[in-house]
Amino acid sequence: MAMSSILNADDIKKALDAFAVADSFDHKKFFEIVGLKSKSPDDVKKVFTVLDADNSGFIEEEELKFVLKGFAKDGRDLTDKETKAFLKAADKDGDGKIGIDEFAALVKE
Repeated sequence: MAMSSILNADDIKKALDAFAVADSFDHKKFFEIVGLKSKSPDDVKKVFTVLDADNSGFIEEEELKFVLKGFAKDGRDLTDKETKAFLKAADKDGDGKIGIDEFAALVKE
């Protein structure tokens, strides 16, 4: 499933452009700009499914690094620092990965 079937393509471009520079990624602002914050729980789950590249039911650190590419092929990779900060913000149970409930809670923050 393409992210553009869930979110507005212009919003995706705006969000990626806003964080084009390394170490500038802010998940709260990103989810707001991309329009995910105002989406239904079902749409948030669809986005999670796209980002869960290996279909494990979790977004692991390795998948998190490529999260922007999940929104658009020309998205940049997150730096290690950004990836760790994103994981730390979302991983409430400390298991080193992000489940759907953790992702949904993070989006709505």
